[in-house]
Amino acid sequence: MNHQALCRKTDQIGIFALLLGVWLSGCNPQTKQNGDSSSTASNLTRKDKKVILTTFTVLADMAQNVAGDKAIVQSITKPGAEIHGYEVTPSDLKRGQNADQILENGLNLERWATRFYNSLPKVSHITLSDGVQPINIAEDTYQGKPNPHAWMSPKNALIYVENIRKTLGNLDPVNAATYDANAAKYSEQIKAIDAKLKQAISAIPPDKRYIVSCEGAFSYIARDYGLKEVYLWPVNAEQQATPKQVERVINTVKANQIPAVFCESTVSNQAQIQVAKETGAKFAGVFYVDSLSPSDGPASTYLKLLEYNVNTLIKGLQVNR
Repeated sequence: MNHQALCRKTDQIGIFALLLGVWLSGCNPQTKQNGDSSSTASNLTRKDKKVILTTFTVLADMAQNVAGDKAIVQSITKPGAEIHGYEVTPSDLKRGQNADQILENGLNLERWATRFYNSLPKVSHITLSDGVQPINIAEDTYQGKPNPHAWMSPKNALIYVENIRKTLGNLDPVNAATYDANAAKYSEQIKAIDAKLKQAISAIPPDKRYIVSCEGAFSYIARDYGLKEVYLWPVNAEQQATPKQVERVINTVKANQIPAVFCESTVSNQAQIQVAKETGAKFAGVFYVDSLSPSDGPASTYLKLLEYNVNTLIKGLQVNR
């Protein structure tokens, strides 16, 4: 759903109706959300552990690594959800009311967040991308706005982890030492996979290091690893790819003899399949960006997401045309 439609729908429903839904949902047992970090989350009271709510699953995994067993971490969105145009539910509002802290990405990623926060005036939210040097989008209606996908860079992820560490330490000083230790350990894991992925990509000839995707979600990692980024739209758009966008990518793929194109797990791949058909390139699979996979999938954690994406890219680029 596009942003304008979301606004209209939210206005029509009204905050009163949402809060009424929250009240009514309290009459039924709360079911476990896919984004929950613990099967016992619904059985714990606020005095037992702090409750941390994140806007999407990638942030929940990061926060869980820092929190360990000292806090409850839940994601508003479930695995597989598209984050940009997400529609808040009464259940989300209820969980928000029970949260001690909300962690968001920022950089205009969560376009629905303002209305959500306005309904939760007593719950603070922290922007985890604070401190990241943003890459601005150069075209379309998003020109001049920051690319929101900063977490896709392991170097930026270290900033996210530090912001989580400070937030949890301030919220729960009793367990600050544990959060410090967990953050340090997790940061070392991020650094290790960063070095591993950078080395893997260095084996690709520089003139072949293209990443062709549906969404321009790889600007930060492209900068880190010396990749050239090609995409249909800069941010998951309100509409399907336009003929002009498809034509631009087709021309780029043909001109540079790029052997493979990809899409993201949360959007339709039909336009990119058309690009592959028109160019002779192979549609080589999906990347995970805005969402982790379910627990039994290939990208069930942030570190697995990074590794899976790079392995998928390398495998695709090695395909003989």
